Amino acid sequence: MTETTQRTGIGSSGTEAERRPYEATAARRGAGGESGVRGKTTIADGVVEKIAGLATRDVDGVYAMGSGLARTFGAVRDRVPGGGRSVTRGVKAEVGEVQTALDLEIVVVYGVSISEVARAVRENVVSAVEQMTGLEVVEVNIAVSDVKLPDEPEEEQETRVQ
Repeated sequence: MTETTQRTGIGSSGTEAERRPYEATAARRGAGGESGVRGKTTIADGVVEKIAGLATRDVDGVYAMGSGLARTFGAVRDRVPGGGRSVTRGVKAEVGEVQTALDLEIVVVYGVSISEVARAVRENVVSAVEQMTGLEVVEVNIAVSDVKLPDEPEEEQETRVQ
């Protein structure tokens, strides 16, 4: 209300009717510290999925993402020219206007604390998604679908972006 008083010159004794026209205009212009609002921004599910996928892969103890079948198909797709790696493998996002919810499917390295890895993944994903999109992350559900054992053959390790 301070901005209304400064701009209109109406003190606290000004009537509600005297303040209302300016307040409506100020709201349309984004007054109150916000930048001007002149349209609508929508963020696709795939954008949030990519951000979450990269943030998940950055956590130590996460070996891969997706189920065994998804990783198998992904490995085949990675070898096809133009197929490329899918950073969204194992990630599903539901994006609303101001909130998002995420489901992640991960494979952890044998010997790590699954609860600690899950906590670190949640923290990293929430931080990255909220910082980059401005959306509120209401939940991050994590399904651990496998454990990478030390004697198992190495899959082609996915590149981590740091």
